[in-house]
Amino acid sequence: MTTTAAQAMVAATARLRAAGVDDPARDARVLLAHAARIEAARVTLIAPEELSHEVAERYDQLISLRAIRVPVSHLIGERDFYGRRFKVSADVLDPRPETETLIEAALSEPFERVLDLGVGSGCILVTLLAEQQGALGLGVDLSEAACLQASANAVLHRVEARADIRQSDWFSAVKGQFDLIVSNPPYIALNEMDDLSEEVREHEPQMALTDGADGLSAYRLICAGLERHLAQGGRVLVEIGPTQGAAVAEMMRAAGLVEVTVLPDLDGRDRVVLGRNP
Repeated sequence: MTTTAAQAMVAATARLRAAGVDDPARDARVLLAHAARIEAARVTLIAPEELSHEVAERYDQLISLRAIRVPVSHLIGERDFYGRRFKVSADVLDPRPETETLIEAALSEPFERVLDLGVGSGCILVTLLAEQQGALGLGVDLSEAACLQASANAVLHRVEARADIRQSDWFSAVKGQFDLIVSNPPYIALNEMDDLSEEVREHEPQMALTDGADGLSAYRLICAGLERHLAQGGRVLVEIGPTQGAAVAEMMRAAGLVEVTVLPDLDGRDRVVLGRNP
């Protein structure tokens, strides 16, 4: 029995809704576009058409995986961030819209050398280099797979000549000073991990989510390295969990930084702490 694209989408939406997926109609549409290898905007055009056996089979597989909470971004292999499309995988944290708060703050002043600690997919470093032509960047990550993913995204957005991506345990392979240091480190406390959605808890890399302790270990390590690596007058910006603003701001002040500020995201939750080296 043949099925039209519209019928397949209705059935897929029902399956995802029954599985408790948040926005089943949107996911069904995006995954159909991926299965049919067309832009999501064109799905309406193919709605009355019959799906080929190959596309129907591919679609069924994608919907089955989404029903067990594999993130859509992992199924289609990409995610939008700050107006660009980034390649993602299960090896890196998904770029998230709230991280754009860090990007906006970083771009509010020019910079020449940027260090991204825990580069992940490369979305922060690559975006900053793409927006600030002429700047040079170093991105480090303990995960070799993340370094490869970040390198691929640097090539994709044509900043690879200005991006140096290295495997490093925080500052261990970092030399020199930077006028901008950024990081979206693992900040979820171990006792908060169970509160995360199944998509995040089961399918994103644990080492990018939690420090296995109180959620503040990374900030202690970052603040400890600022004296050696943050240039005079340079800025540091870190993403935080919504309850960590006061603690991280206090660490930055203790490290000798001035103009320490906690910035909210678009939902009004504390999201970024920034400080400046006097």
